[in-house]
Amino acid sequence: MAEELHRVRKKFVDKASKELINQLLDDILEDGIVNNGEKDSMIAEKTSRADKARCLIDTVKKKGNEASRKLIAHLQSRDPTLYNELGLSSGPPPPAPLEAPKEQNWSNALIPTTEAFWCKKQNDRNIYPAAKSSIRNRVALLITNIKFTNEKLNRRGAEKDEANMEKLLTSLGYEVVKHTNLTGKAINDSMINFSKHPKLKETDSVMVVIMSHGKLGAVLGINHDEKCDDEFPINNIYKHLGSEKCPALLNKPKIIIIQACRGDEGGSVLVSDAANSALVCDDVKQPSPSPSAGDENLEDDALRCVHKEKDFISLLSSTPETVSYRHPEHGSLLIQYVVMVLNTFAHEDDIDELFRKVMQRFEDFSIQSKRQMPTKDRCTLTRRFYFFPGL
Repeated sequence: MAEELHRVRKKFVDKASKELINQLLDDILEDGIVNNGEKDSMIAEKTSRADKARCLIDTVKKKGNEASRKLIAHLQSRDPTLYNELGLSSGPPPPAPLEAPKEQNWSNALIPTTEAFWCKKQNDRNIYPAAKSSIRNRVALLITNIKFTNEKLNRRGAEKDEANMEKLLTSLGYEVVKHTNLTGKAINDSMINFSKHPKLKETDSVMVVIMSHGKLGAVLGINHDEKCDDEFPINNIYKHLGSEKCPALLNKPKIIIIQACRGDEGGSVLVSDAANSALVCDDVKQPSPSPSAGDENLEDDALRCVHKEKDFISLLSSTPETVSYRHPEHGSLLIQYVVMVLNTFAHEDDIDELFRKVMQRFEDFSIQSKRQMPTKDRCTLTRRFYFFPGL
């Protein structure tokens, strides 16, 4: 803007009237561009109109671009004809300097919620109820497959995942039912047993965490290889914990986290499980019944219709057809980020927001051409769920 004033200086000095100069002097005094002494000096020492105009424009130029922009804006308001004749442009105010984004400080331990925060949420109908008695009856299922019959499929680093998830679940107030190295059938059996756990009647929620190799729609058991399909269908989770098979969990949040590949392509590049790999992946390659006739005529007041599948939210470690990465020493990327985000934000954020922040962590994940993006799946939560850790 100072350059603009320099460009029109001669024409302004020739054209500006004495009255306009005095008005502009009042304007820049009010703006704080000059003080009373500077204004009085220009009026007293410069007797001719041209000298006053010349002193005005030179003084403002020296004050910088912002001062010059304000003078040009005042000139536009005071004398639009001269403003247009000079070919000036006041331009928009310069944007405020952008603050550098603050680096997030991740907590190594779970931050407890406050009593006041919990009390504030108790009467909100948009939030799942979480009485202190039900929080104390929380229970979670943790299944980790580490060692496989085919040793080439062993998941190095999964021990770290198991330890990290058990610590997190315990900190969140869940009694952890833990299983390690299960076949597909054993995973299914453990899910059925979990659906009958006596604490489910009193809990406010459950968590299920399964970590293994996988493919689209299934988690693989420890006997899986090229000759043997040892699988646990992910859909069975929803069947065993749904309204029909597990009425104890009716209207209660069921939080599912699955660390397993869902394919071997798209979004990332397959890597081998060799000892020198910085990251490895968990890929090994790599209809509802119709109501019977007459049901609509039932009149038994003891019966009621409920949603077959409701109050679930699942976080899968990758999008369909793609792999998930695991560090042989530090564990799976998903589990690392889940622990970091929940430790830092579970005291104030609901589960949907927590999962969003986990996904956001993967936006900046990039090692060479490798990419991974977790996805929320089959979310049927009708309210917000808070963990309220530490109560």
